[in-house]
Amino acid sequence: MGDEEVRRVADALDAVEQIPDREERVKAKSRVMAAQAERNKDWSQERDDLIRELWDGGGGLSYQEIANRLGIKKATVQAVFRGKGSGTTRPRVKRESNGG
Repeated sequence: MGDEEVRRVADALDAVEQIPDREERVKAKSRVMAAQAERNKDWSQERDDLIRELWDGGGGLSYQEIANRLGIKKATVQAVFRGKGSGTTRPRVKRESNGG
C-alpha cells in the first residue's frame, strides 16, 4: 500500500469522525474498531516475520536499521526477539496472592 492508499484510509476514518449524529458516529467507530481488532493479529505476525527476515539471524540489518526501514520503533523490533509483542499485546503481569 502506497502513500495514496494510506491517505484514502485516513480520509475514510476522518469521514467517520465527521458523522453528525453522535449515536451513529459511535456505532460506526465501534464497527471500525472491531474490524481492526480482527486484523491486528495477522498484521502483527506479518510485521514480525518481516523483521526476522530482515535481521536474517544476525547477518542482515541491525535492529535500528530495521526500525528505520519499516518506520517503527526500535523497541518494537527488540520485542519480536524477546518473544513479546509490543503495545497492547504484552503479556499480563501475574500478581501474587496475599493468602487472604
